[in-house]
Amino acid sequence: METGWSGRVSPEAFDRLVQEALRGLPARYAKLAEEVSVVVEEEPPAEVLADLDLDSEDDLLGLYQGLPLSEESFFQPGGQQPPRIAIYRGPILRLCRTAEEVKQEIRDTVVHELGHHVGLDDDEMPY
Repeated sequence: METGWSGRVSPEAFDRLVQEALRGLPARYAKLAEEVSVVVEEEPPAEVLADLDLDSEDDLLGLYQGLPLSEESFFQPGGQQPPRIAIYRGPILRLCRTAEEVKQEIRDTVVHELGHHVGLDDDEMPY
């Protein structure tokens, strides 16, 4: 049995909720978000779940990919992919019941992933 709000939100409506959540970020996070590409994907890839040793796609709402700012250097080799945050639509919609919950979860996920962008580990996150 599918739970949450997933059957009631089109991909386009979810993208709009992502944009609203990004516009509502506090200034210091909004500035960081300008440096990172935020993309929506339907589900986390199986290989990502395996790499992170997660049992269920519902255990991962977003993922930061890139070199954290704390590790960037003038001497880094070129050709690196720009930093990006993937927001996983399916797990978020299965978790949430309303548009406001979806926006809040997206916001919280983006802030968490931006923490990784500045070099924080999961146990160092502000919440």
